Amino acid sequence: MGKPPLATTVLLFALILPKDARAQTDASPSPAQPAPASGELSPVTVVGQLNQTRDQIVPYLGATQYSIGQSQIQTQPQGPNAPFDQVILRAPGVAQDSFGQLHVRDEHANLQFRIDDVLIPEGISGFGQEIDTHYVDRVALITGSLPAQFGFRTSGIIDVHTRQGALNPGGDVSFYGGSYDRLQPSFQLGGTRGKLNYYLTGSYLYDTLGIENPTSGHTAIHDETSQFKGFAELSYVIDDSSRVTLLLSGTYADFKIPDNPGQVPAFTLEGQSAFDSRTLDERQHEQNHYGILAYQKNFDTVAFQAAAFSRYSGVLFTPDWRGDLIFNGLASRVNRTLFGNGLQFDLSWAVTDAHTLRGGLLFSVESARADTTNQVFPADGSGSQASEVPVTIIDNNQKTGFLYGFYLQDAWKIFEPLTLNVGARFDVVDEYTHQSQLSPRVNLVLQATRSTTLHAGYSRYFTPPPLELVPARTLTRFVGTTNEPAILKSSPVKAERAHYFDAGITQQVAGGFNVGLDGFYKISRDLLDEGQFGQALIFSPFNYARGTQFGGELTANYQKGGFSAYGNLAYAYGVGTKIVSGEFQFDPEEFAYIQNHHVFLDHDQRLTGSLGASYRWRDLAVYSDLLYGRGLRRGFANTGRNPSYYPLNLGVTYELKLSGQQAITLRVDVTNVFDQSYVLRDGSGIGVGAPQFGARRAFYAGAAWRF
Repeated sequence: MGKPPLATTVLLFALILPKDARAQTDASPSPAQPAPASGELSPVTVVGQLNQTRDQIVPYLGATQYSIGQSQIQTQPQGPNAPFDQVILRAPGVAQDSFGQLHVRDEHANLQFRIDDVLIPEGISGFGQEIDTHYVDRVALITGSLPAQFGFRTSGIIDVHTRQGALNPGGDVSFYGGSYDRLQPSFQLGGTRGKLNYYLTGSYLYDTLGIENPTSGHTAIHDETSQFKGFAELSYVIDDSSRVTLLLSGTYADFKIPDNPGQVPAFTLEGQSAFDSRTLDERQHEQNHYGILAYQKNFDTVAFQAAAFSRYSGVLFTPDWRGDLIFNGLASRVNRTLFGNGLQFDLSWAVTDAHTLRGGLLFSVESARADTTNQVFPADGSGSQASEVPVTIIDNNQKTGFLYGFYLQDAWKIFEPLTLNVGARFDVVDEYTHQSQLSPRVNLVLQATRSTTLHAGYSRYFTPPPLELVPARTLTRFVGTTNEPAILKSSPVKAERAHYFDAGITQQVAGGFNVGLDGFYKISRDLLDEGQFGQALIFSPFNYARGTQFGGELTANYQKGGFSAYGNLAYAYGVGTKIVSGEFQFDPEEFAYIQNHHVFLDHDQRLTGSLGASYRWRDLAVYSDLLYGRGLRRGFANTGRNPSYYPLNLGVTYELKLSGQQAITLRVDVTNVFDQSYVLRDGSGIGVGAPQFGARRAFYAGAAWRF
């Protein structure tokens, strides 16, 4: 995978950009397209009204919501060119981890992604960011005591609202790049044709820091990535009260796994016992594709949205056969795929002015396949290498699973400032585990004054393990090899059951200045966690018998004139005890300790913060932000923690206006201004396979032509 020449980039744009892009996106009336007749609603008005109604079908009543709009996206480091996880990291209570992982409120993953109020089917987690920030119009992180429409993945709902052709006519072509040989061209195109609204975007990314560097240096060894992303939204407005929407997304990504120099060989392969770890050649290929077809209909007091979705996800890890055998006594080619289909239906009925009933269902069927080819050495009774000639072990597994979810709730306005949202959902998982649960949900929202809002709630949660990640290894096949587990036990991974309490307050202190305070407490049975236990950088879930997590968040934002600022500080505490599934993945000494002690979760970070400010004067904008992390857990049984970090970022944009709506926006960004060397993972801790360091100082620049 080499650096693409300039000709390749030019050819890419020649293929994806229509020859007459402006003619295709011009939303103004023309002689061939007369203006709407008097009294007829414009496409923009109709789309706006349908969007507002859709948002009210599944509102976040009583939960905690933090919204990030276009102005904040544009004035964060790298703007729309930033990986999507960097956008979410600016929300309260979100901790950064390696491989693009996000931890919300001390949870490992357990995030649900929605796009235009429709669930995005679950895929196999990898390094790549499937959502392209370019097509995000606004995004909300919803946490806390969730109302009944949200099930299965509940630590946070990432609700993405896309840019739409009727509301964003025209398009742009941009090019961004800089440090680490980064090249990132992209395009966007949107508009209307009669009742059809369309929005298309595509991007390509190449750089030499595809995954976090396992060393503290500025450059990584063998760390290139190439990524392609495409997205399309086609919406046909049938009439003022209904529409059909088609969402299509596709991503391809190739990664070279970075090398860590100085590793000591532990095995001998056919007489070879020396190997330079800086020459290892491990790679990972990822692809994720989904399609969603949604129909929305509004009546006087009833509104609903029905959606069908389909998704394919795949991750292929290819080892360095010789190098991995010499260092680990195991080399594995791992190919995991997931194909899923499903239906989602949500309905809202305003029974009276005081009561609004909401209900719906979700059904999905998933087929997961894991094909693994392993090379290992024979071992003697003590586990030592008994032969220099490896043997091959094939371990393939396939499983089809089903998820069912049903909910009903009533938003009851008891009196004008007080709303009670009470309901329940019933969930069933029929995969490696066969379990179900009835989960009540209760939320109270009090508009105490015009500037003060209080909320409190309780939710019962049911979280099944991800089908595609559940380890299905046949342990007996590895007995008598260098990959024989020290613990020959693998209890099935179970669904997590939890009680969740949340309360908070938001206050408008003065004009443009708002603050919020929120606290949560969660107790779990069969607490789900994940770890990276093998060579392939794919995570495997396991259960703690019991878990406790609690914390709080303080948020503030201010805006006046061209100046805006925000700040978030979160405290979290999370522990678990006694491993009750996936036992074979653990070291016996650490396993024995966990069985009798409460240990910190590997993603526990006591303090997490973000701070940002921007100022716009006419066509010039300057901005800065800072992320703070006190350090994730490390050491034996997570008894230690990594050092704190606080990289500062700066940037500036300038918009040069041309004729009509055309403009060129220039951008310059400097990330990690003071070149802080900081570690996310040091290679130790429960389920941590290798060290990962944050990126050092980098310089980027780009230009975007809007037409």
